[in-house]
Amino acid sequence: MGRGKIEIKRIENPTNRQVTYSKRRNGIFKKAQELTVLCDAKVSLIMFSNTGKFHEYISPTTSTKKMFDQYQKTLGVDLWSTHYAKMQETYGKLKEINNKLRKDIRQRMGEDLDDLGIEELRGLEQKMTAAVTNVRERKYHVIKTQTDTYKKKVRNLEERHGNILLDFETRYDDPHFGLVDNGDYQSAVALANGASNLYAFRMQQANLQQTAGGFGSGDLTLA
Repeated sequence: MGRGKIEIKRIENPTNRQVTYSKRRNGIFKKAQELTVLCDAKVSLIMFSNTGKFHEYISPTTSTKKMFDQYQKTLGVDLWSTHYAKMQETYGKLKEINNKLRKDIRQRMGEDLDDLGIEELRGLEQKMTAAVTNVRERKYHVIKTQTDTYKKKVRNLEERHGNILLDFETRYDDPHFGLVDNGDYQSAVALANGASNLYAFRMQQANLQQTAGGFGSGDLTLA
């Protein structure tokens, strides 16, 4: 039973379309290679998939440039000259735009103003005024942003300071932390001062013992 005839039309399913392209591309490349070997032909194939992926086959005995040169010679056309002319035209337009932009920049800096008329000078003045307005608005926006950031940092610091004070007051009122309430504050201060005086007296006593040398700990008494 023979194979059914396949209707040639665009495959709607993207996956099936890509699979068919890959299979038939390989088949075309295989046929091109066979032609090159069997018939000593110069074959060049350039293919682009619907996704823009590039595939090329060229006979081992030639190159793509040689094939294009032979194509132009056979048909009597000059593809390179046409392409070069288009590139030159594009380059000229871009160069003209670049020169115009450079001149506009120099005029905004106060240079190359001799050839401008009154209307052109007024137009330039309006452009510069609008530019100054935009710069000023941007400056005020930056200043406001920096000020808001500074205020936010200050608020955070004030909040942290308040939390530290609250924590300190909580521990101050809690007897488990060894602190006292307001009623015994003076007694605690006196006790702390007495401990400091006692420590200073002991240090003085130790220094006197080192100076006396021969005195023992029981020989030195207070007057």
